[in-house]
Amino acid sequence: MAKNTAKNGGRGGGVHTTPNPNGAGWVNQVNGKVTSSHRLKARAIDAGRAQAQERRTEHTIHNADGSIGRKNSYGSDPSSSKG
Repeated sequence: MAKNTAKNGGRGGGVHTTPNPNGAGWVNQVNGKVTSSHRLKARAIDAGRAQAQERRTEHTIHNADGSIGRKNSYGSDPSSSKG
């Protein structure tokens, strides 16, 4: 039986779009659990964005090597921050 946990599952909260650790394609995961899987990275990003917006949290998009490519926040940002 294949594991249903992405290799970056232990990192931070929010939605992570990562390469599928169990084969080809891309997955979205929350708290280390795969919530969706996709053949194309673009489709995985779209689905991950929708999940992050629904959960009002951060969406972290990883590169093929697992490093972080970019982050987008859909949560409550502070009204003021030190710049």
